[in-house]
Amino acid sequence: MDPLTIGLLCGAAFATSVLSAVIGMAGGIVLLAVMLLFFDPIVAIPLHGVVQLVSNSTRSIVQRRHLAWGIVRWYALPLLPLALAGVYVALSIPAVLGKALIGAFVLVATLRPGWLRIRPPGAGGVARRFALLGSATGFLSSLIGATGPLIAPFFLDLGLSRQSVVGTKAACQTLGHMAKIAAFGWVGFAYLEHAGLLALMSAMVIAGTALGSRLLERVDEVLFTRLYRTVLTLIALRLLASALIERLA
Repeated sequence: MDPLTIGLLCGAAFATSVLSAVIGMAGGIVLLAVMLLFFDPIVAIPLHGVVQLVSNSTRSIVQRRHLAWGIVRWYALPLLPLALAGVYVALSIPAVLGKALIGAFVLVATLRPGWLRIRPPGAGGVARRFALLGSATGFLSSLIGATGPLIAPFFLDLGLSRQSVVGTKAACQTLGHMAKIAAFGWVGFAYLEHAGLLALMSAMVIAGTALGSRLLERVDEVLFTRLYRTVLTLIALRLLASALIERLA
């Protein structure tokens, strides 16, 4: 891989981790969209999983005293088998279709996030709620890479503190990325071939999180949110256009 591409990917890892630290979301899906400009989905998704594992595990460690372990356990149960099923589906579809699916998902998540707010099961069904969520995100994470917009509504109305919501959600996403990484490894994805890039991007994620935390009280969140939505919309349209051009070629 040429130095310019490596520099762009590392810069994206840094910038998107700052984004997540400042507004609490969106960094993962932006990073995946950028990585898809350089890799096919079947490569971008597992690489993205490793970088996001570093990002989410850092947040869960910081909030470890506030984790709701009962939720984490129920979420974790179905992750691995469903992640493996998602990998086999991802391997069976053309790269151009995978790119189009992710581009469409990114566009909806950016412009119409309400469409992704699946209604969780009712109160009193926490175990069922998070077992179902783990099943859905385990499968979809291997297929579309970033499932953050689907997860957030399930943590509402549980009576958790803000720290508990942040930490528990990060722990769930950490386990989801671990399952996805293992599933891609099971089918033979060669992580070691990308070890240098992954190490650099992971270091940039940590640095970006540290900077973003310091900027949290200084940045205009409204302006920052508009900026990321504009950038993400343009990238998603670029992915869809690229998929259409490849399909027609």
